[in-house]
Amino acid sequence: MHLSLICGKISDSMITKDNKAKAIKKLARSDKDVGSPEVQVAILTERIKEVTEHVKANKHDFMAKRGLIQMVGQRKKLLKYLEKNDFETYKATVAKLGLRK
Repeated sequence: MHLSLICGKISDSMITKDNKAKAIKKLARSDKDVGSPEVQVAILTERIKEVTEHVKANKHDFMAKRGLIQMVGQRKKLLKYLEKNDFETYKATVAKLGLRK
């Protein structure tokens, strides 16, 4: 069993339902859209923010660092896909999420 569940806390690497819903609502194409690339990027961005805070507080949590690097890589792949296939959506997604590209 995960240590944070034993302690009665929500794991730091899990995105809350509220944050996930806000991320989805920000970039969803329709009401039920949860799988489009721009929504996936938004969800990953929220998760990355939360895990980054965890890693800052727990410098020796190497598995969290590894997961963070994997999430950043996945987001990079999704953004590259968007950039290649639909540049206008890519620009809008990067602008709405405040990414540095």
